[in-house]
Formats: sequence, structure tokens, C-alpha cells
Amino acid sequence: MIRLRGLKLSYDTGFSLEVDSLDVRRGEIFAVIGPNGAGKTTLL
Repeated sequence: MIRLRGLKLSYDTGFSLEVDSLDVRRGEIFAVIGPNGAGKTTLL
């Protein structure tokens, strides 16, 4: 299981990423979608 709670990242450039909660269980398929620069790769 992957579990995230209260993740907050910010950078000097003003970019920030905030995740209140995320649970992914074994065998589940999930997607992270968003525009370029939204923090998808940073999250993973």
C-alpha cells in the first residue's frame, strides 16, 4: 500500500504541491493527471 497524508512541497520559484491524502492499495490502478509543470513526477 502507498499512503500519503499531509504532503506539502514548495520551491523558491513559487511552485507548490499539496496532497491532503492518497491511498493506493495493491492491485489498484491509478493515474496522476494534470498540466505540464503541475508536479506529477515530483509526487511520484
